[in-house]
Amino acid sequence: MPQKQKAKIVKDVTQLVLARRTRMCNFLEYKDTKVVYRRYASLFFVCGIGSGDNELITLEIIHRYVEVLDRYFGNVCELDLIFNFQKAYAILDELIISGELQETSKKSVLRVVTQSDSVEEQENSEDTLARLGSAAGISALTNRGVRGPGPSSYSM
Repeated sequence: MPQKQKAKIVKDVTQLVLARRTRMCNFLEYKDTKVVYRRYASLFFVCGIGSGDNELITLEIIHRYVEVLDRYFGNVCELDLIFNFQKAYAILDELIISGELQETSKKSVLRVVTQSDSVEEQENSEDTLARLGSAAGISALTNRGVRGPGPSSYSM
């Protein structure tokens, strides 16, 4: 789907959802798609589903996603999603695969995501140590009078 068409769909659905009152139904029709949304404080979570899909299950999936986000971020807010959108997508990927709910356990999702975080932190700290180690090695060689390649190491 072209980017222009995606942007138009997002704009249209955003206008439809924001124009609705709080007491109105959380389902609406947009072209040949059902739109299911739920508002949590200032955040709107919106899903487009097929005409044969169950709206109530979709609402439950949205709620499950928000519960996991709340546990991970500690009362999720807009800034959490803006600055950590990769993590929000990773959590969503743990819950849903190919448009179907794959993991219903919030604990399992959080465990996988926190394990991923610890592996990432470990890799980052190893990279930092490797860079510090190589910088220390270069510094030690320089202090011993060993010159590296470059104009100052060429003797005439």
